[in-house]
Amino acid sequence: MTTVVREPDIRRHELADFLRSRRERITPEQVSLPRGSRRRTPGLRREEVAHLSAVGVTWYTWLEQARDIQVSAQVIDALARALLLDPSERAHLFALAGAVDPAPGTPCPTITPAVRLMLERLDPFPACVQNGRYDILAYNRTYSALLCDLDALPPEDRNCLWLAFTNERWQSALGNRAETVRLMAARFRADMAEHLAEPAWKTLLARLRAASPEFCEIWERHEVVGTASKTKRFINASVGELSLQHTNLWLSPSSGSRLVSYVPADDEARERLERLHELTLAAV
Repeated sequence: MTTVVREPDIRRHELADFLRSRRERITPEQVSLPRGSRRRTPGLRREEVAHLSAVGVTWYTWLEQARDIQVSAQVIDALARALLLDPSERAHLFALAGAVDPAPGTPCPTITPAVRLMLERLDPFPACVQNGRYDILAYNRTYSALLCDLDALPPEDRNCLWLAFTNERWQSALGNRAETVRLMAARFRADMAEHLAEPAWKTLLARLRAASPEFCEIWERHEVVGTASKTKRFINASVGELSLQHTNLWLSPSSGSRLVSYVPADDEARERLERLHELTLAAV
């Protein structure tokens, strides 16, 4: 009789093996721990990783034994830091754990050098990469100049929904703000249905509720909408009003990452985008 190995079992064993391999490659000196004279284990001991991650020794031991236990995103984040994982290793750890990385500003594997080059080449057309939560993961010069100076914001604030409800400059650039924020909140609610237990989604929702009574009022309507491309109107302080065609190009359907581009809907918008881009180059 053939034994069927379930995917969750495979994932847990892969996670256990990966944690063990990363633990064994780190020396105590790398994490400011004494080596001692009786060390036999290569790298760190399990209890040392547990201590550095602020988790229980027994719980961490079960994790390396591929036990069927619940793993939160916060704990995975702590383990990634304790084990000195690089961005690729960190992404792999979260994938094996079946969790979404909650750390703002964590480098996204979707943003490859090729994607960054594509964003640069799209100038003077505004473009960015967003995930399903409206986090802005990367952007070109014209996109930032169109709405607000994204470079001046902390990573956790580079979120279209957050900026639409809290940032005055971003708000003033939206030609039909009332309708725009209503649709954004409705889409966020629709997308969140698949992420209700994920810390990053819950954190963003809590921040919006605490910061914006307007968001709270819209959120309580329980409206939902899907994704659609359409012409949007922007008002830029430097070049005036622009009519731009919004388009989504999906980069990673599983994570919701997409390249968002805005192309001119008419000749006047094209000329104003080119002028805006020239202003960004002159400011460098």
